[in-house]
Amino acid sequence: MLTRTTIDRAVAAALEEDAPWGDITSETLITPDAQARAELVGRESGVFSGGEVFAAAFRLTDPRITVEPLVEDGEWFAAGSTLAIVAGPARGVLTGERVGLNFVQRMSGIATLTSRYVAEVAHTGARVADTRKTTPGLRAFERHAVMNGGGHNHRHSLSDAVMAKDNHLAVLSQKGVSVTAALQGAIARLSHTTHVEVEVDRLDQIEAVLAAGIGTIMLDNFSLDDLRRGVEQVGGRATVEASGGVSLATVRAIAETGVDVISVGALTHSAPALDLALDIRIHAR
Repeated sequence: MLTRTTIDRAVAAALEEDAPWGDITSETLITPDAQARAELVGRESGVFSGGEVFAAAFRLTDPRITVEPLVEDGEWFAAGSTLAIVAGPARGVLTGERVGLNFVQRMSGIATLTSRYVAEVAHTGARVADTRKTTPGLRAFERHAVMNGGGHNHRHSLSDAVMAKDNHLAVLSQKGVSVTAALQGAIARLSHTTHVEVEVDRLDQIEAVLAAGIGTIMLDNFSLDDLRRGVEQVGGRATVEASGGVSLATVRAIAETGVDVISVGALTHSAPALDLALDIRIHAR
C-alpha cells in the first residue's frame, strides 16, 4: 500500500501546508551556501517506522539533501539511538524537519503500540489486526506502521471485502427476510470471489450467520465468558474475530478465549507519537 507515489503525494501536501510561501525564517537567517548535518535521535525506545517517508520530506524539499538510514522499518531501538543522518543545504534541512518528524513520530508511535499488543498475545494463536479507524488520507502510512509493529492489516477499504455490521443487518431485517437467506443471496450476487465477514453482538445470532457460509464471524463487545462460548459454538466453521473493548489491559484475556483475530481500533486512532528529534550536529557555511 505504501508506494512511492502515495508517499510523495501526502508528503508534498504536508510540505505545502507547512510552507505555502516558503520558509521565511530559514530564508532570512540562513545563507544559501550553509550546510547542515543532523541526526534523527530516539529520545525514547520503540519500534521504528516511516524511514522512506522521513527521507521524502527532505528529498522533496531539496534533492541535494541526503538521508542515510541507520535502522530499518520494524526494528526496535533504544532511547538515545541515532536512527538516520540527514545532510545537505541547511535551509532545506530546516524546512523539511517538522514534516519529516511529524510522519516518522506518528508512524513509529503506531508501530510501538502495536508491538505491545502483539507481545501480550504472543503465547496464543490470536492475531492482532487494525481497523478502518485511521486518519483520513493516511491509511496506507498507518497500516504500514501496524505491520512494522508485528500486527496485521484488516480490509484496506470498503472495496476489498464484504463485511456486514450491525447496521447492515438492521436494514436487512426490515425486509422480512431471514439473515441466513439475505446473506446467501448477497454472496450469490458477488461478481468475484471475496472474503465475507459478519458482525454479531449476541450468541443467538451465530447459527443463522454461520448457516450462510461466511468466512469470518466477528463477536462484537462480547464478555470473556461469551467469547469462550462463541468460539466453542463456531467450532472451527469460520474464523472468529473479537472486537470492541480491546485495550492493553484486556487483550491478553481476550486472546486466551481462543479467538483467531483481535481487531484493535486504538492501534491507529489512539497511538501517541513517539518522541524523536532531529538534532543539528554540524552547521557550517
